[in-house]
Formats: sequence, structure tokens, C-alpha cells
Amino acid sequence: MALARQRRIPEWKIQEVNELAELIRKYPVILIADLMKVPASRLQKIKKKVREMFGDRVVMRVAKNTLFRIAMKKAGLDPTPLEEYLTGTNMFIFTDMNPFELAMALDKIKVTAPAKPGMVVESEVVLPAGDTGLRPGPIMSVFGKLRVPIRVQKGTIWIAKETVVAKPGDTISMELASLLQKLGIEPIVVKLKLKAAYDRGVVIPGSELILDINKYREELTRAVTEALWVGVEIGYPDPNVMRLALPVAVRRALMVAAEAGYVTPETAQHVIGLAVARAMAVVAALGDKARELGIEVAPAAAPAAGAPAEAEEKKKEEEKKEEEKKEEGLSEEQLAAGLESLFGF
Repeated sequence: MALARQRRIPEWKIQEVNELAELIRKYPVILIADLMKVPASRLQKIKKKVREMFGDRVVMRVAKNTLFRIAMKKAGLDPTPLEEYLTGTNMFIFTDMNPFELAMALDKIKVTAPAKPGMVVESEVVLPAGDTGLRPGPIMSVFGKLRVPIRVQKGTIWIAKETVVAKPGDTISMELASLLQKLGIEPIVVKLKLKAAYDRGVVIPGSELILDINKYREELTRAVTEALWVGVEIGYPDPNVMRLALPVAVRRALMVAAEAGYVTPETAQHVIGLAVARAMAVVAALGDKARELGIEVAPAAAPAAGAPAEAEEKKKEEEKKEEEKKEEGLSEEQLAAGLESLFGF
């Protein structure tokens, strides 16, 4: 009976698993980046920039998915939640930073790469006007094929005007790739594409790692505004809320007094104003019947000489809007004060 020969595991794999396991134990956050469209030379530039920005707080390792799975188990973690992301060529990023903070920083780190035939561009490829440094020859036919206006000046080819040679979604041709290389133009933007983050057992898909800061700022401002007005409605005893609540309470009290016909030196103007407005509404509803009953409404005073009625009406409208803004709106200072008071920051 032949004995089954046990396959010997290469030493480098054992060492790789041990090092990965140590990194997994040390750093609570792991990001997985897809390297499918990242050339090795450009990856080195990206890693250099990351080291310059974060130092030892971020460790980047390219490793086989099978070895990473084994390393996670060795470190006492279950790799199952990350299984759908452990395909293709990946780089594993170990850090103690907030995954959202790091993901947004990595999204801003970009390097350029030369275009290759068959590549699909994501942004416009532009040839700038000026001296190309190329001597006249067969290359001139390439410019013609790409519809790039040129002229020969001082023994070299000059591009007459800035020209777009490829638009987003276009495929790079052999001629264009060759010309761009000769001109030293690298139109391809390379950056890391994050698949997911693993933060202390929680998996965050890559699509959710890049936050829209403006959107969150708007939502926070709206939340502060709503919180302040909730405080106004319930009479929350806070100085910043009371600063808004008191004018509202006074205005509402005057409205109640006007409705009830309660006359005091402070409410008389409002009571009389409401009564006059209602009387005018009754007259307007009667129409011609009001004149038959002998009810006449004094015409509104004409605007001052030289001031058109439209200008006067516009001025009143602006004053009305400004008054409404003062009564109902919240200034940035009030929002900031309310945010500090209600949420403690």
C-alpha cells in the first residue's frame, strides 16, 4: 500500500500568512482595493503618496486571496463576510483610521498613466496648442487622420489650436496611443477602487465609503433648524431656544389679542388693524352692493411724484419679504448657537 505523499507548503507562503495575521491583529480596520486596472508602476507611486501622508498608520499589502483567508482564520476572525470581495487581484490596506476618512483621502490620490490601444477613456483627451518638438515626416499623416490642425514652423510640427482627440467612452486607437506617447501625454487617471472595508467585524461596501459632504452638511443644517423649532414649540428652557421662542410668543400673543379684541396700548394697533382689514374684506365682497348702500372706500394715496406705482409696489413687497425673513428665518449665528447648545459641539 503506497503512502500518500504530503505536499510541502513553500516557506514564503507560511511567512506571508504569519505577516498578514499579525497585521490583522494589529489594525482594526481593513480595506480591500481592486488592482485589476492599476499598473504596477503606478501602484508604487500611489503607495509612496500614501506613505508620505499617513506613515505607519496605513500599511498596504498585495496578497493572494487564499492566503488572506488563512491569515484571517489564524488571527481568530471569520473571512466569510468578505468572501464576495475576495476575487481577482486585490490589495489589502490595514489601518487604525476611520474607514470613511481614509477612503475619502485615497479617492483624492490620483496618478496618470500612458494610454494603450483598446483602452476606454473616462475623460476628454486634449492635445494642447503649441510646439510638439516633432520633426516633419510620416507622423504628419497621423495628425491629419486625427483631425488635428498643424503647421510646420522652425523645423518642427506645431499644433495650431487645442484639439479634443477623444471623448469619454471613446476607445484609444493604435495611432492615438502612439502619438500621445511621442508627445509625453498621459491621459489615463489611475486611482484605487475600494471594494469594501472591514471595521471590527462590520463590512462596509465600497460604494458607501465615499461620503457626499455637502449633502451631509445640508442635512445637518436642516436637522438643527428643525431641532430649534421643536425647542421653540415645547418651550425648551435653553438660552438659544428662548432667544427664538420669545419673539414667537409675543407675536402669537398679539394675534390672540387681535382676535379677541383685547385692547391695551401694546395691542391697540393690531386690534384696529385686524378690524379694518376685515371691514375692507366685507366691502370688497359686497362689490357694487356696497355703493348702493352708500359705503365708500377711500382710494389709496397716490405714490409720490416721480415714483412709479410699480416701484412703490416692489418696495412694499421687498419690505414684506424682509419682515417674514426676520420673523421666520434662522441666521447662521443662530444655527451655530443652537447646534452648540442642543448637541454639545
